[in-house]
Amino acid sequence: MPKYQTQVLSNASADDVEISFYEALQSGDIDKLMACWADEDDIVCVHPGGARLVGAPAIRAGFEALFANGTIRAQPERIHRVESMGACLHSLIERVEILTPDGPAQAYVTATNVFHKTAQGWRMVAHHASPGTPAPAEPLASPGVILH
Repeated sequence: MPKYQTQVLSNASADDVEISFYEALQSGDIDKLMACWADEDDIVCVHPGGARLVGAPAIRAGFEALFANGTIRAQPERIHRVESMGACLHSLIERVEILTPDGPAQAYVTATNVFHKTAQGWRMVAHHASPGTPAPAEPLASPGVILH
């Protein structure tokens, strides 16, 4: 078991696990990042514009490939939480610092993080991130609009 699971995450809330996940992205710490995930075969991750990664080995390889280009400076903002019994869903905006030919800029990614309460405490079972945009997407004002 990774050291982060035994030290930090054993009694952590879903919010604590999410904070640890984003800290790991910012520091490029693959072990800390993977400690946030549930120990289940069907965990899933979708990077912005990327393919669906299923299972810890695929998710680890995907983040290792991202970290090969440096850390990911993503800050979670405007978190909307839905918790029910043993599951918690966070819909949020990730403000990501990126380098462009014109210098540093920000992109905004709409993301969903799903957590389950496991025997080891709360753990991430899904992370899905949309392609980035230059401005944060605003929530639809009218719930009558059907996109799909």
